[in-house]
Amino acid sequence: MASQEWLYGIHAMEAVLAHEPERVIELLVLKGRDDERLSAIINQARKLGLPIQFCQRKALDDKVEGEQHQGVVARAKPGRQFDEKDLAEIISAQATPFLLVLDGVTDPHNLGACLRSANAAGVHAVIVPKDKSAKLTSTARKVACGAAEVTPLIQVTNLARTLKDIQQQGVWVVGTAGEATQTIYQCNLKGPVALVMGAEGKGMRRLTREHCDELVKLPMAGNVSSLNVSVATGICLYEVVRQQLPA
Repeated sequence: MASQEWLYGIHAMEAVLAHEPERVIELLVLKGRDDERLSAIINQARKLGLPIQFCQRKALDDKVEGEQHQGVVARAKPGRQFDEKDLAEIISAQATPFLLVLDGVTDPHNLGACLRSANAAGVHAVIVPKDKSAKLTSTARKVACGAAEVTPLIQVTNLARTLKDIQQQGVWVVGTAGEATQTIYQCNLKGPVALVMGAEGKGMRRLTREHCDELVKLPMAGNVSSLNVSVATGICLYEVVRQQLPA
């Protein structure tokens, strides 16, 4: 694992300073930019005693390789890595566990967007396989708009085995698949639930599909055959939220 990483973007910086300030080694800020939220970040960093450098735009651009840094970049220690043991503790700590499983989502922008939706919907943890899955890169963190610092991303060695384990802990596993015979709106999503989303195009892998308790789909009324995985994830998560709202 890398000894340090570059974080960037207003939301991501606000979140790391609020929740994990010990990770930040130094802050690089665009010289001459007058921005209220950026000023708040600078003031918070000063209160924490963090080193701050004011730089020209090119110096910041070089750190993020073409991504939009919004005038602030931080050199930081790597974030905490969560694993199967952490997942078991998270599930046992919740009265009604709500999990999101991403099977084969390889685009860091999609991972970040899914994390953002998961956090907004109240998901307790997001589960991904260690292999053939996007990592929690600086890009994913920036797109997540701060969610990556507060919603645990659990990397598991064997996703099928993990699904079996969470089923044994009383969590109902619902997978999304185009060939499903019922829509998500016809499915009972009350109680402990794990929503499984497959990779865009390929969908869930065979073993993942076989370990789901139930399969659902989104109704497609137009000419397109599928939605972007992060869009579909947001829709499905909020159907769970809707069903679990108190009557």
